[in-house]
Amino acid sequence: MPTFIKQGHNRYLLPREGAMRVDALIFLNEQLYTKLQNGGQELQQLCDAATLPGVFGPVLGMPDIHAGFGLPIGGVLAMRAEDGVVSSGAVGMDINCGVRLLSTNISLAALDKPTMRALMEAVEARVPTGIGRKSRHDSLCREALPHVLVDGALALVKRGYGRIDDLECTEEGGRLAGADPAAVPPRALQRAAQLSTLGGGNHFLEFGYVDEVEDSDTATTFGLQKGMVTVMIHTGSRGFGHQICTDYTEIMAKAARRYGIDLPTKGLACCPINSKEGRDYLAAMACAVNFAFANRQLITHDVRDAFVDIFGSSVVLNVVYDVAHNIAKFEEHFEQNLLVHRKGATRALPPLHPQNPERYKNTGHPAIIPGSMNSPSYILTGRNAVRETFCSVNHGAGRVMSRSYARKNITTEAFLSSMGEVMLNTRNLRQLLDEAPFAYKNISEVVATLNEIGLTNIVARLRPLAVIKGEGDE
Repeated sequence: MPTFIKQGHNRYLLPREGAMRVDALIFLNEQLYTKLQNGGQELQQLCDAATLPGVFGPVLGMPDIHAGFGLPIGGVLAMRAEDGVVSSGAVGMDINCGVRLLSTNISLAALDKPTMRALMEAVEARVPTGIGRKSRHDSLCREALPHVLVDGALALVKRGYGRIDDLECTEEGGRLAGADPAAVPPRALQRAAQLSTLGGGNHFLEFGYVDEVEDSDTATTFGLQKGMVTVMIHTGSRGFGHQICTDYTEIMAKAARRYGIDLPTKGLACCPINSKEGRDYLAAMACAVNFAFANRQLITHDVRDAFVDIFGSSVVLNVVYDVAHNIAKFEEHFEQNLLVHRKGATRALPPLHPQNPERYKNTGHPAIIPGSMNSPSYILTGRNAVRETFCSVNHGAGRVMSRSYARKNITTEAFLSSMGEVMLNTRNLRQLLDEAPFAYKNISEVVATLNEIGLTNIVARLRPLAVIKGEGDE
């Protein structure tokens, strides 16, 4: 395991050594540090990322960190725009896997179990779940796809699938600039018929409620009230983004040799930002980012439609915010123009940051941190100190068991016991063993790690009522 030095409360330094060009820094409390001691693969992955040309340090590990392909999940890697590299593996397979939170005007008291079951069934009738499932909006997918790849969620709002204020509450306004469909590999385009689909793995659609409010003024600004029902949508660019990452990883692995880059692992395959391959990847990645924003937008439309079916036309669902997890964007930090890769990490702009939406200018935009299926989720904001992390925070709880280990060692009885009263959309519990709550870190410890050192502000805590998940591992 690499050299690991306690630097301060909830902070550990991996100092520059060997081929590393910069330090790495990881944020853990004592309990999370203990869980890291058995492996250390994620630490080596941070150190590997610190060897890449043009890196602007330190390379960061969030409290939910766990090993991934190349950069660990929970990793943040910043590159100088003028001489740095871009890495498809440092963005991740599921480009713009992200989460959107909806508030409602439905109280917890109005949602008994029969009503909840009816609501789940109404949503499932509209939103396919599981690996490889195609959209029920076939004609829309075909007609709108060229526009979706360039304009993201805006392309759907223009067609009546949502409201302008949905875009105002979405990172990048639901549209990342620089997209070019010509840079998308043909195989990816063949996998693009998945708008308004949920996928498998850790993707989910969760019905919950506001359990506790920690910052009442900010919660009011966000439209969150204690005891009111919420909807959380966690999905990404589906097979489309996965294929883009797969194909460009191969392209970058070959290109790296031509540019004299010594790759520490294939998972960190990369090429100069300003190379043809680098520019092409960023253009294709932006298409996948926009596809994912549009996917969550169309799911929002279908969820609204399902709520109207159950509760009538007086029901109101507003987008609180939509944040990306796996993305690379040009941003200004420390008076530098940087390409910031966030892989399993969430942007959290502090109050008064100029890129905040106008309605969240004085609070900072919501950062949505989902827990596991029977764990709380948190709504946070970044404080001014979050600038240290390139305005980045964790994106969830983070795994402590691999999927294969969880499937082999968690029984259906143990899984069912761990779920308590949370309702599920499947009777085949074996499909969900790898998503059991105890396959993940304690979300409250993870959230507290950054909160205790002044990087974040906890606004509200949500509790799950019911979860819709699909089959397969993404």
